[in-house]
Amino acid sequence: MIVVTAPTGNIGSRVLAEIADGARPVRAIVRDPAKLPADLRERVDVHVGSHSDPEVLARAFDGADTVFWLVPPDPRAESVDAAYSGFARPAVEAIRTHGVRRVVSVSALGRGTASAERAGHVTATLAMDDLIADTGVAFRALANPTFMDNLLRQASVIKEQGAFYDVLPPDYAAPTACTRDIAAVASRLLLDPLWTGRQEVPVLGPQDLSPGQEASIVSEVLGISVKYQQIPVSALGARVLANGHSEAMAQSMMDMATAKLNHLDAGVTRTPQHAVETPTTFRQWCEEVLKPVVDKA
Repeated sequence: MIVVTAPTGNIGSRVLAEIADGARPVRAIVRDPAKLPADLRERVDVHVGSHSDPEVLARAFDGADTVFWLVPPDPRAESVDAAYSGFARPAVEAIRTHGVRRVVSVSALGRGTASAERAGHVTATLAMDDLIADTGVAFRALANPTFMDNLLRQASVIKEQGAFYDVLPPDYAAPTACTRDIAAVASRLLLDPLWTGRQEVPVLGPQDLSPGQEASIVSEVLGISVKYQQIPVSALGARVLANGHSEAMAQSMMDMATAKLNHLDAGVTRTPQHAVETPTTFRQWCEEVLKPVVDKA
């Protein structure tokens, strides 16, 4: 039995679709079952509620062998620890109680780097990973960089202003990966019953790119001139506060951005295998995902 959490998000929805083929029984914990595709609702055992609820977890983890773990964003949380470790503590107890054998978690790059202890959301994610792994369960943490898909949040800005914004310098090359590749890596692990122990699985995408290089690719794919504009970390904080983040979570976002400026995502040496496991290039993602969204914006 595989349990999938957050099955309606960008990653979880793809994981659920990839593993719900009948080869293994699958459960999904979901707040609103209507958000699941009808064909999937018929093929999986749906448990309604939050995966922070001990009662929901007790039912969903009963008899479960493997869990896909993803914490949903909580921009209004009172603290970043509450948003991650606080959310996960009931699951930690349920893993122990019900004898779950394996957990695949959506995590982040940065462990072992000089910035890891002051990286906001990433620091909190790594602490949550430790809580889960310390149960003794076999554990795989998908260590992700910035998602290509984050650029979709600026689709209307790209169309209207011919620009997109972030805190990195224009020539700062860093790894990026798309959510569909992350989901594919997770699905392979969920369906493999043989791995043991604790390990991070870096998910780096096929190549490092700078924001300036990304702007050139976006321009070519969209057929318009698109510029990249670096903004101060403080401007990022003001933006997310205006969008409803709590002060604690806005500060956490700024801390994470500052850590990325200080090479948070550079702690893993890239190998050819990373391109094999996460093959979608930024250009391909722009053609298949970004362009249709910008065209409709």
